Amino acid sequence: MLQTYDSRNADLKVNINGELLHRDVAGISPFDSLVQGGDGVWEGLRLYQDGIFKLTAHLDRLRCSARALAFEDIPSHSAIIHEIARTLEANGMHDGVHIRLTLSRGLKITSGMDPRLNQFGSTLIVLAEYKPPVYRQGGLSLVTSSVRRFRPDMLDPRIHHNNLLQSIMAKIEANAAHADDAMMLDDRGFIAETNATHLFFVHDNTVSTSRVLACPEGVTRGVVLDLCDSLSIACDVRDISQAEAFAADECFCTGTMGELAAVTMIDGRTIGDGSPGPIMSRLQEAFAAVVARECEPVAIREA
Repeated sequence: MLQTYDSRNADLKVNINGELLHRDVAGISPFDSLVQGGDGVWEGLRLYQDGIFKLTAHLDRLRCSARALAFEDIPSHSAIIHEIARTLEANGMHDGVHIRLTLSRGLKITSGMDPRLNQFGSTLIVLAEYKPPVYRQGGLSLVTSSVRRFRPDMLDPRIHHNNLLQSIMAKIEANAAHADDAMMLDDRGFIAETNATHLFFVHDNTVSTSRVLACPEGVTRGVVLDLCDSLSIACDVRDISQAEAFAADECFCTGTMGELAAVTMIDGRTIGDGSPGPIMSRLQEAFAAVVARECEPVAIREA
């Protein structure tokens, strides 16, 4: 699975600290914390018919992550929404758009790791692209990565930070194995998530997903858990082993970038009958209904 170029994005305007720049000239200073050490936090948002799904929840997570990293300058929700709206308006975007929202600690007076060198405020980047859900619906293949997710006392996964080397290394292994994505374990050997999404498994009509000990809580993950409750689908959150994954009746992954997508093969084992299962299909339909009624409109407003 490889994302493809969309020609509608050829002349995108990217928003960097309120300045709208053509994608070919937009740039970040080599003194920015993102360049110096991946010192930033991010969120992925999806625009549906002029509304962003779970916008407030994503902005809350961005703020929590920035506070955990001791950022001194965190824009308000209103200020960020204002810049998102300006970016969408500048690009004439209304639907089928993925937004990468990034907040760095900002510029340093000289290179170095010390946050005291950051004396100019944060850097906010709004990158909006035409991009449909990226995962094909027929079924994905996963391979278990040798790269383990950190536990909270190593680097708390609730910090949605820009240092994504664990995920990138795992994705390299998946590419080498000709799989769509990598399944990642925690330091105890239980399933954490993939390199980019959360995982759900179905056994005997019960949906299970991993505890958030070595993965972020996940906005879409939370929606799916709520849907299981509202649809009276049995669901539990617990440690899940590889052997349990191989024996699952269904498996699917969740995330803003890809919504809900079936997983039909893990480490060469066919999951269930090798096709998207009925419980995932039911949840997928319910998810679409939630999106239709709960997107939060964005409009240019006073910051």
